[in-house]
Amino acid sequence: MENWEKYSEELLAFIDKSPSAFHAAANLAAMVKAEGYLELKEEEDWEIKPGGRYFVMRNDSAVAVFSLPAQEAEQIRGFHIVAAHGDSPCFKIKEKPEMTMESRYVRLNTEKYGGMLPQTWLDRALSVAGRAVFTRDREIVTKLVNIERNLLVIPNLAIHMNREAEKGQEYNAQTDLIPLYGEVGGEHFLNRVAEAAGEAEDSLSAYDLFLYVREKGKRIGGNGEYILAPRLDDLQCAFAAMTAMAESRPAEYINLCVVFDNEEVGSGTMQGADSTFLEDVLSRIKEELGETDAWLRRRIAGSFLISADNAHAVHPNHPEKSDPTNRPYLNGGIVLKYHGGQKYTTDAATAARLKALCRKAGVPVQTYANRSDIAGGSTLGNISIRHVSLPSVDIGLPQLAMHSAVETAGAKDTAYAVRLFQTFYEG
Repeated sequence: MENWEKYSEELLAFIDKSPSAFHAAANLAAMVKAEGYLELKEEEDWEIKPGGRYFVMRNDSAVAVFSLPAQEAEQIRGFHIVAAHGDSPCFKIKEKPEMTMESRYVRLNTEKYGGMLPQTWLDRALSVAGRAVFTRDREIVTKLVNIERNLLVIPNLAIHMNREAEKGQEYNAQTDLIPLYGEVGGEHFLNRVAEAAGEAEDSLSAYDLFLYVREKGKRIGGNGEYILAPRLDDLQCAFAAMTAMAESRPAEYINLCVVFDNEEVGSGTMQGADSTFLEDVLSRIKEELGETDAWLRRRIAGSFLISADNAHAVHPNHPEKSDPTNRPYLNGGIVLKYHGGQKYTTDAATAARLKALCRKAGVPVQTYANRSDIAGGSTLGNISIRHVSLPSVDIGLPQLAMHSAVETAGAKDTAYAVRLFQTFYEG
């Protein structure tokens, strides 16, 4: 696959500057804005026209981007939609975060966000990113925050103090997983947050702040064929989809890429897949084109949704954990995901369409299903189509150590995804 090294390096740069879902959404919006997409606000009137390219954000952490064909509305056949998510499992900073221990240590009170492999966060340099809200007189100002320094660590307990550690350990989120910040008498944590935003501490009203791993993503392997990075689930798919969106022009369909937030905690927020965000955007497009509900329903029936969220590759040390016949590998291309209980939306009709798209794009396709005796996770597709009922397929890119602080994926697979999404968006 040509350009795979280029896309790998661009992905790693994108991940590095996207330490939170808020930063990821802002950076995805910046990608398309640089290509001429215009920003719309949900609280304002929209003015869209044939051939136009637009994006809208919700809650600073979800973004929907769409472009219209040049022809009139009656000639538009439907919507080509790719959905991904921008959040990853991590730790969230609680209110009143500083905890003083024996007049010596200062730790930060945190809670788990999403299902993670907690042991992978221990003994790593960590920091904090997200958004902070400040009050100036009667004005409320929201700013993205990233404290770009090695700020925290969650220290392991020495083997001498836990002789059973090698036999496996359960971690208590309130005792074992609290990060060390510094010593009593040092700079207050919230002052550092305000300082990073260029504001005074006494103006800080509230925040949504999360820990992130300071380790930069990198290519590894004998020929640099793998990537090792934080937050590959699901920034790899989000980056590939938005790259294709920025580089493509629609033919007969309205192209739409939506990156939701809060998938890792169930999507049940106003910016998650279980919200009306997608439905609202489609309805606003219909209204601005001067069309009817019947027009929209007909177009939705002729539309297609690709739910893109990374998939489990066969583990080199534990191949027995994978299904006997559906076994994706790193750098093996797009993973088409199936589930008998419909946690994935793929059926025979949508699978055939996805396979045809892969053939047209010239990219390989693999299949994934859980072992029948191992429960799997869910993703965006079946949640999204509760609100907008349309044909859908679930795909991903193969990776190892999903929900680890640092994950492994194939360096070539990002390029495969970009190529697939470009082919989809070009009709």
